[in-house]
Amino acid sequence: METQKIAEHIIGWLKDYATKAGVKGFVVGVSGGIDSAVTSTLCASTGLPTVCVEMPIHQHPDQVNRAQEHIAQLSKRFSNVSGERVNLTESFETFKKAVPTTDNEAILNLTLANTRARLRMTTLYYIAGLHSSLVAGTGNKVEDFGVGFYTKYGDGGVDISPIADLMKSEVFALGKYLKVPSAIQTAAPTDGLFGDSRTDEDQLGASYDELEWAMKQQDAGKTAYNFVDREKEVFTIYSKLNTANKHKMQPIPVCEIPNEWK
Repeated sequence: METQKIAEHIIGWLKDYATKAGVKGFVVGVSGGIDSAVTSTLCASTGLPTVCVEMPIHQHPDQVNRAQEHIAQLSKRFSNVSGERVNLTESFETFKKAVPTTDNEAILNLTLANTRARLRMTTLYYIAGLHSSLVAGTGNKVEDFGVGFYTKYGDGGVDISPIADLMKSEVFALGKYLKVPSAIQTAAPTDGLFGDSRTDEDQLGASYDELEWAMKQQDAGKTAYNFVDREKEVFTIYSKLNTANKHKMQPIPVCEIPNEWK
């Protein structure tokens, strides 16, 4: 992997896109994870104004600490970087009181987790509007085009996706090259949507290395029948998630009306 060339390519792509779009810079939601750390560092490296936004909602202290450390470090390294902290906990609690609920705890918890992501998306676009900037997405290739591990119109609601063609392992390699804080480089990936310490692997049932492997196998035309034991289990997990989340990865279906009826 030619890390330097990839970093320079993405930085150039970001700067060129922003210039052609006629915007001033970028807004990035910073969670304390590797994806948002790499994305915000790449945006900062363009020299264009970059606003890093921390948006805690009952957040685990470790995630808060990593996010704050990253924003502080990035602000020292780049004069074009500024930070914003928008505590959305009270807004989230107000929302919960205003909407219907259900006795199905699993459905309720998942729906509220997605609501957190959508509140953050709204916040990012508000700040982007104030700064005439683009919202930069933080999804990687496995999340965005493999298992669909993101919230539709939440963290999936962005203007541009700088790292969406990179596998998670490649994002980690880029993070090391970009000098992302070591605490972020070594932290277990988590979406931070449940207010606890559960990891992405806990939710998905497989590690990102395993899911990358499965994605490559499916792209090569393999099926679950080609594997046994843990490989078969991982491939099945990947295939089920890929199928279930296609609606996130494909354009919104449009009901086309025959011309002769118009």
